[in-house]
Formats: sequence, structure tokens, C-alpha cells
Amino acid sequence: MLNLTPKFDAKTGLLPVVVQDYNTKRVLTLAYMNAESYQKTLETKETWFWSRSRHELWHKGATSGHTQQVIKMTLDCDVDALVVQVLPNGPACHTGAVSCFFNDLTEGKLMADQTFEELYELVLNRQKVPKPDSYTDYLFSKGRDKILKKLGEEATEVVIAAKENKQELQYEVADLLFHLMVLLVNEGVTIADIEQELGSRLGVSSVLKERVTVEKY
Repeated sequence: MLNLTPKFDAKTGLLPVVVQDYNTKRVLTLAYMNAESYQKTLETKETWFWSRSRHELWHKGATSGHTQQVIKMTLDCDVDALVVQVLPNGPACHTGAVSCFFNDLTEGKLMADQTFEELYELVLNRQKVPKPDSYTDYLFSKGRDKILKKLGEEATEVVIAAKENKQELQYEVADLLFHLMVLLVNEGVTIADIEQELGSRLGVSSVLKERVTVEKY
């Protein structure tokens, strides 16, 4: 019979763990478990890790409230690495980003399959690591009033474009969404915050993601 007991590293006693969103399949973070945190994860159905910097057990979300409900745990072929699929109750990253992986090393514009979350994280990264002469850096340097002014201008252009044609509307809506992301990052509002608000209006369960008719719209 196949031995499904994890092989913790002989020197460190740790097991690398990839945490993945169960619904979107997006990688949220890379962490480490020791035998105790692994057992606590199995028992509580929430993620527990070993903090290598603090040298202590770490219950994800114990302070922030951004816990992760464990849905599935899968060992790799050598049983020395683990994938944990979770339903996250908020962003995984301490920066407020949905995923810890947002430092894009590729050049160029956003690809078509990138999500609003990735756009948010790109803008968030620009705020934390300014890129000289970039438009995003310019907006952050000018502050809230400038961002609001540009957002208002873009909203007006969307209204005008709606009377023109579909292509023009698409272009202006993309501009509006970008400036909206800049505002959210500037004000410290995350995509998870927006999703939670929308979910409360639509009656979306934070655990099961089920939709129930609610007369709020």
C-alpha cells in the first residue's frame, strides 16, 4: 500500500506547501508545515504553518481574520511537497493582495486572460515599488484628488462612448477600470473587500459560494 505520510525534510523538519484557491485554482502562497502544523491543519480544516522567520506555529488568519478553509490536500509523487486547496476568507498576502505572487517579471501589457485581481495586484506593486516615469506612479505621487479627478473624467468618457460604438465603449471602460483600481489601492480597499460587499448583496455564502435570491438590487 502506498505510504501517504508526508516526508518532512530531515534537516529542517519542514514540508513545502503550495496553497491554491479551490474555486479559481490560483496559487495564493507558498508556505511550510512541520508535523504539528500539518496535524492541526488536518484536525481544524484550516491552514496552519510553521513560520521560519518567527520560529513558531502560525494559524493563517488568526490575527487578520483571513482564514483559509481546507477543502483538499494532495501530496506530490515523492510525498515531500503538498498542495492545499482552500476557500480563502480574504486575501492571502499580508499586503492585501489576493495572492502573494504578483511581481510580474514579464514585460508588456496585461494579457487578455488576466483578471481584475491581477490588475489590482499590478497596481498595488507599482505603489510599493514605484517605476520611474510610469503613469501609475504619477497618479500615486499626485494623490487622491488627482486620482478622483481622472476617475471622474474617465466615467464621463464612458458615458459619451456608450453613444458612439462598442469598440469605443470597450476602450473607455478599460480606462475607467484601471483608474478605479488605482483608487482602490490608494484607499486600501481590496478586491476581496468588494467581493464580500457584492456577496452580501447577492446572498453569496462565503463558504459554499451558493447564490440565493436577495432583493437588494
